[in-house]
Amino acid sequence: MNRLHIIGAGLAGCEAAWQVAQQGTPVILHEMKPQRFSPAHQSPHLAELVCSNSLRGTGMNNAVGCLKEELRRCGTLFMAAADATAVPAGGALAVDREAFSATITDRIMAHPLIELRREEITSLPETGTVIVASGPLTSEALSQDIARRTGAAHLYFYDAIAPIVEADSIDFSQAWRASRYGKGGDDYVNCPLDEAQYRTFVAALKEADKVPARDFEKMIHFEGCMPIEEMAQRGEMTLAFGPMKPVGLPDPRTGREPFAVIQLRQDDRHASLYNIVGFQTKLTYPEQRRIFRTIPGLQQARFARLGSVHRNTFINAPTCLTRSLQLRQDPRIFFAGQITGVEGYVESAAMGFLAGLFAPRWTQGAPLPLPPSTTGLGALLSHLADSSPEDFQPMNVNYGLFPPLEGRKMKRADRRLAMAERALQDLEAWRTGAVSAGQENAAAQADGHGDKPHLSGI
Repeated sequence: MNRLHIIGAGLAGCEAAWQVAQQGTPVILHEMKPQRFSPAHQSPHLAELVCSNSLRGTGMNNAVGCLKEELRRCGTLFMAAADATAVPAGGALAVDREAFSATITDRIMAHPLIELRREEITSLPETGTVIVASGPLTSEALSQDIARRTGAAHLYFYDAIAPIVEADSIDFSQAWRASRYGKGGDDYVNCPLDEAQYRTFVAALKEADKVPARDFEKMIHFEGCMPIEEMAQRGEMTLAFGPMKPVGLPDPRTGREPFAVIQLRQDDRHASLYNIVGFQTKLTYPEQRRIFRTIPGLQQARFARLGSVHRNTFINAPTCLTRSLQLRQDPRIFFAGQITGVEGYVESAAMGFLAGLFAPRWTQGAPLPLPPSTTGLGALLSHLADSSPEDFQPMNVNYGLFPPLEGRKMKRADRRLAMAERALQDLEAWRTGAVSAGQENAAAQADGHGDKPHLSGI
């Protein structure tokens, strides 16, 4: 049996490789680390998390919570690793960054049908089935080849990474542990600012030195990862109503909500590292140390990692891809992950899952089981296929992408829960049907009368 090639061993590439292999198709997984690292990566492990250790909310009132449950029920490697390495994070699912990546790396390397090749791929193979999961930091050479094949220059935007602080350098005589409204336990560290401190902090952000963009590149920021200093430029109170809002966080020393609060979220299993929530930044390193050490409780902060800025690459999916994630000009090439135009770790893994489900079936001439649009998986495919090509931008999963509930008027919270209930019901019917078809194919293959893979991966 011919082996399927996957380029990139991030979240999407690893999930795709796992799903392909679980269907009985051999895989060659290409990963350029450690021969070459992107501007944001530093670990040789696969599926490295760089922007945050948070996989966002777990509740069904948030579409990403629904999507995670879909992936969990589909038996994805991504969710198995996330659940196994989870750390306290209130109402969110956060993981121990190193343990998560190590878990996925171990599972991939131990699979008998997956061959990991540590090498950089600079152009797409001319033959065979390929899944491109090179991620938002695709190398320049491969980006140019993708742009050539799609018939248009690739789009891009900038993404920023938040700093990480060593826990034992936080001054808890000024900071305290609590979750907003007391939900989820004492999972966050909170640093309060009075009005004078807040206004001084905002002014410093506005005046600070920033890493300049290259002359030939236009700065385009994804709204969900807006650098803190860019938000400050939008208005003096923007941060107080955004990542520094004090609502639901009374200071235990006064019993009152501060003027503003900066939160830090646990970044590793041992609670030795904390990520400054919402503080993605493109400030220079000296300016980060200077300004962030003016935050009450962080005056002596030691930074395990400072923030940085890097270029993210994605293709114009409505123009370039079919609904099954195949390149229109060459359907043997599938795309997966953030390069498709989804945003976020969970969404990236979801596209890897689907590409890994579709690609071997297409190779064998079997029908592709597209998920219902009422599910998070299907809603993301609809976003990629049906958005306007003229202003296409990356998108997190959200209930606005789901088909509306017909003939039912209800409160927003109830409507979201109803959408989640519908999604999981429709997912089960889709998943069960796909498994049944896969079992029939597997039986035929075992008898020597068929060549279609089974779907033991879902």
